[in-house]
Amino acid sequence: RLTKLSHIQLGIMALQRAASLCLVFFSFTFLFWGTVQGNPNYGDALAKSILFFQGQRSGRLPTSQQITWRSNSGLSDGLLANVDLTGGYYDAGDNVKFNFPMAFTTTMLSWGTLEYGGRMGSELQNASIAIRWATDYLLKCATATPNRLYVGVGDPNADHKCWERPEDMDTVRSVYSVSTSNPGSDVAGETAAALAAASLVFRTADPKYSSLLLKTAKTVMQFAMQYRGAYSDSLGPAVCPFYCSYSGYKDELLWGAAWLFRATNNVSYLNFINSLGANDATDIFSWDNKFAGARVLLSRRALLDNDKTYEPFRQQAEDFICRILPNSPSSSTQYTPGGLMFKLSASNLQYVTSITFLISTTFNCGNVLVTSSTLRNLAKKQVDYILGVNPLNKSYMVGYGTDYPKRIHHRGSSLPSLASHPLSFGCDGGFQSFFYTANPNPNILTGAIVGGPNQNDAYSDDRTDYSQSEPATYINAAIVGPLAYLAGS
Repeated sequence: RLTKLSHIQLGIMALQRAASLCLVFFSFTFLFWGTVQGNPNYGDALAKSILFFQGQRSGRLPTSQQITWRSNSGLSDGLLANVDLTGGYYDAGDNVKFNFPMAFTTTMLSWGTLEYGGRMGSELQNASIAIRWATDYLLKCATATPNRLYVGVGDPNADHKCWERPEDMDTVRSVYSVSTSNPGSDVAGETAAALAAASLVFRTADPKYSSLLLKTAKTVMQFAMQYRGAYSDSLGPAVCPFYCSYSGYKDELLWGAAWLFRATNNVSYLNFINSLGANDATDIFSWDNKFAGARVLLSRRALLDNDKTYEPFRQQAEDFICRILPNSPSSSTQYTPGGLMFKLSASNLQYVTSITFLISTTFNCGNVLVTSSTLRNLAKKQVDYILGVNPLNKSYMVGYGTDYPKRIHHRGSSLPSLASHPLSFGCDGGFQSFFYTANPNPNILTGAIVGGPNQNDAYSDDRTDYSQSEPATYINAAIVGPLAYLAGS
């Protein structure tokens, strides 16, 4: 199934060395060799990368909705559990709400906004709206029932047997949750991270909402710490193989505590972090594996405040970057002939976008000196690659540039809109006419970034090849910060 099966097909990426660098430039680390040509319009790309989230909305859409081929959907979500779980985002090209990647999406959107909101201009409001659409839903999930965290809506196995619009979906809207007896420290830790990070975004603009987010984040984090266990074990086929917690839950405990520490400065979270013994090494950062992101976040204090308490995290960050850089003696990262970082064949861009949210001070990889300008230049080249400065001269952002993916693996985009075709296509009525056709999608999902090219820089623009053609919220969430940085430079 789509981007998630890659972990089963290819196995878990080796947990190597983890971490961070200063101002978290969460950018695409597509390392493109040679002179960068073209002149990307970063402001346009930024606006479109945020607009994309409107196309993923579940629930009752506001009158301000700009992606007008979408309509209301999932209005009874939560009914089977007698709670209101409307809202939130569909994760990718399907009609399921998976909270694990949705929370990560929210955390990354918040992080990018915190670091580069001052460079976003008018898009700062739109970024905040995109974050709030998620946090309003996550708050419902966290507060509807005591000692229970709702973590998803929609039976993924039933959903993936259908090719229908979210407005028409007639598959069972099963409700999934974790509790004290069926724990999920991973999804709870990520939810706490999302709420804590978002509380910082709204701290000045909406103090009351910010306080509610932080209060809830503390409660959810306590739940994650007190009742240990992987949500994959508790929920089984409801989340696997789609979004299994392959890396375990220790990284989410580290990640959640790191965000609570940043939001509160409460030393108890730092003490918890130190007690975790979460020293697993990694050369990846994604919705599943948060070790690198947590160490990036923690190392800020060493780099910005020169606080030696956080020196171990800074060292881990350097080690992580040395495993990414192409000329480093400890590099463990593969690159395409065109210079794109390549981690996994299924939806590779999700790893690219999530790995390079980093800007650093000067450090060494063996005898190779690495400066902050080196990393910023690499990040810029990776963003440029996605926006069309690549061997195919193709933009991998839908609606950006003149040549971009036209046949993305996305139900709502590939089927005629409700306005143009009021009658339902049914569960399987969309396959023959709209899934298997070579015709372009009738609806443009503006701003969507697809899975991307293969290890040889080739891209087929084939709707049936989900590994290349499916967009996802967590791919876009990662590029918002880098685009804001570049747009404001």
